[in-house]
Formats: sequence, structure tokens, C-alpha cells
Amino acid sequence: MQPEQPTTTGPESANGPIEPAPPVVRPVRRGRRPMTRLVRAVLVAFGVALAAVFAAAASINPYGPNGAAQTMSTHTQLGLPPCNFAELAGKPCPSCGMTTSFALLVRGDVLNSLRANWVGTIICVVWAATLVWTLASGIRGRLVLIPQRPGAGETIFTAITGVIVILMLARWGALLIWD
Repeated sequence: MQPEQPTTTGPESANGPIEPAPPVVRPVRRGRRPMTRLVRAVLVAFGVALAAVFAAAASINPYGPNGAAQTMSTHTQLGLPPCNFAELAGKPCPSCGMTTSFALLVRGDVLNSLRANWVGTIICVVWAATLVWTLASGIRGRLVLIPQRPGAGETIFTAITGVIVILMLARWGALLIWD
């Protein structure tokens, strides 16, 4: 009796059936495709808006008539009303002192900026870095310093925002308790 021969459907060689070659897979370079003009324009516009915030902070005088640094209410120099929460409750709101903090920090007065609102000082530094990042990313046409995996930018943004909100509320809670 003869051994059974394997049946093949494709071409054969002296060594048996010829296996089909695996498909050619080219690596996908995620995140490296150029940004659309709209995304680039939005990034640059956001950078310009942040620059306007810093210009406004530079236009405010955070020092009183005696030359001492103020700790809050400098936003009224921009034509904005006083803080409703501070007027009604007699205590500062979570963002009281942030405009003053920005105005002091853009002048290099770090210590008084921290005294006015230390979370405002942190936000000012983060926004300065964001200003540079948005302009660099918009001009280069790719997200600078962001890992090239889906959702990385959103994760970083959410983490930074969450930390800042927690710090604002912690500072506010401390002011309400000990002020």
C-alpha cells in the first residue's frame, strides 16, 4: 500500500508545496502626518491669545501708590468689576489674586506673585510654556514634545488641568479655614 500523498492547491516544487509569501506590511508612522492648515491656524491663534493675556498682565500696575505689591483686585484696571464672591462672602474666591499674580510674575517679582496667588504663579508658568508650545507646534506642523500615540495630548492636557484645579481648590480651602 502506498502512503497517501498530500493534496495541494498551489504550485509545487521538488521539496513540496510552495507557500505564499506573507504580505508586505509597511510600518505606519502615527502622528507624523502633517497637520491640517486649520489645526495649525488654531494652534497659532491660541498662542496669540495667550500672548494677549501676557500683554494684558504687563499693562496692569500691580503695585499700590506706596510701591507695595497688591495681592488682589488689579483686574479692575482692565474695566472688570470687583469679585462678587469676595464682596458677598468677605472671603476670596479660588481665582482671587490670579491677575495680580500674573502681573507681578511678568515683571519678575516672583515672591510677591507667589504671595498674591501661588497657583496663579504656577498657571502663569504653565501658560508661558504652552504659548511657546502652541506657536512651535503650529509653525512646525506637528505636535512638539508630545508622544506620538493616540490620546497622548488629551491625557497630558487633562492631567495638567486636573492638578491645577485641585491646587486652586486646596489653596482656596486653606484660605477659607485660616484667613
